[in-house]
Amino acid sequence: MDKIEILDIVARDIRFHTSKGKHGSDAMSPDPEYSCVYVTIETSDPKLTGAALSFSIGRGNEIMQMAVHVLKHKVVGLTLADIGSGTGFRDLWRSMCYGQQLKWCGPEKGPVHQAAAAIVNALWDLWAKYENVPVWQLVSEMTPELLVSCLDFRQVTDLLTPSEAVQIIKDLRSSGHKERIAEMRSSGFPAYTTATGWLGYTDEQVRQKVIKALGEGFDAFKMKVGVSLQDDMKRAKVMRDAIGPNRKLMMDANAVWEVDEAIENMRSLAQFNPYWIEEPLSPDDILGHARLQKAMDEYPKGTEGIPANLDINVATGEQCSNRIMHKQFMQADGYRILQTDVVRLGGLSEYLLVGLMAAKMKIKVCLHAGGVGLCNYAAHVCILDFINFSGTHEGKVTEYIDHLQEHFVHDLVVKNGKYIAPNHVGFGMEMKEASLSEFEYPHGRYWTKEYKNHFYKNIKGVHLPPPYIPSRVPAGDYSVDKPRSRL
Repeated sequence: MDKIEILDIVARDIRFHTSKGKHGSDAMSPDPEYSCVYVTIETSDPKLTGAALSFSIGRGNEIMQMAVHVLKHKVVGLTLADIGSGTGFRDLWRSMCYGQQLKWCGPEKGPVHQAAAAIVNALWDLWAKYENVPVWQLVSEMTPELLVSCLDFRQVTDLLTPSEAVQIIKDLRSSGHKERIAEMRSSGFPAYTTATGWLGYTDEQVRQKVIKALGEGFDAFKMKVGVSLQDDMKRAKVMRDAIGPNRKLMMDANAVWEVDEAIENMRSLAQFNPYWIEEPLSPDDILGHARLQKAMDEYPKGTEGIPANLDINVATGEQCSNRIMHKQFMQADGYRILQTDVVRLGGLSEYLLVGLMAAKMKIKVCLHAGGVGLCNYAAHVCILDFINFSGTHEGKVTEYIDHLQEHFVHDLVVKNGKYIAPNHVGFGMEMKEASLSEFEYPHGRYWTKEYKNHFYKNIKGVHLPPPYIPSRVPAGDYSVDKPRSRL
């Protein structure tokens, strides 16, 4: 690869006032402000830049922004040749996500890991742009050996070894590879919509949004639950009546239930025949999820109002931070639907490893998306997973929400309820400069005009000053953790 050098990484705090319309509202977060840390990589070729982001729901976005600045010295000064060797990319990932003093801030979870994800995804974006292809195509054209050499298998080899991963890809590519690519470019990967079922919406809003989504070709719909069982059942009837008996209805509790509570609540909600219950428990409760799945398998089908064809799956993973936890979820039968996220994991690099583990264990991948730009990621990831790892989309649907898409340069194509394979180079995460100037926090035009501090109060109601972190700060020079160090 070329000797193009990485000169700088810039991180900007971008926030949207989504709580105004209750967009994104759920049992855990009734007033979210969809936000992101928008990261760009500048190189010695002014025409070649990388772009990516990590997602949050408002306060704390500045912590991820600062973490990007803390980590960027690992990358600045490297060349594309340093990364494109495969093992070079793996070693760089390891130095950011598993590196010495910063490992204490996780390990491999939280704002530091999410900041690393933004940098890692921007590097994948940069690599794909250098090759002049979309990210999904870059992965699909790599040799199995090169792709696997990019990944850090440390502490998951009891479930999947590098040689097994290479064989999974080789076996799938031996037949139908070109046909799967053609299918994704023409008809696409099945999607579902969450935009019909936010907790803050009225029943009539739900009905109207379902009618609109049906007209757009969607056959799978998700609703939020978790405020009260009585309200959940009322809303579930509204949703089921609106979508009909044969379309998929999914439920999402956003991690607010106890284990026994989830078992009892889902027994009551089973009459609406949900395809899955998403994040029913704490995202770290592996054994609790396994117990819930076992209990739901034992509900008396065909009696007591429970449908004879009931098959509720535990779905979780959007807040599961690393490959180690996913390994244990899979080993414990803690989920049957994998809903991981490339901004919660350590970027696409860690997702590729988790996706390969899921392929070995025959677990369905239904990616978490929505938020700011998460659907733009998902369009690449669900498609590359189908082409290279699983070879099937039976029973799979990837989340889609159209909120905030107007702020991105590249259009996200969803047609007849399916993600069409993107044809723009890279990830397509570039945001419009007008949107960045409008919504950069706290000094963008929107915030200087409209910001009243009413959703940034402390517990006593005293207004807190808005945080300020400059977009550019110099990378640190640490005595123990030298720039460009390798572990």
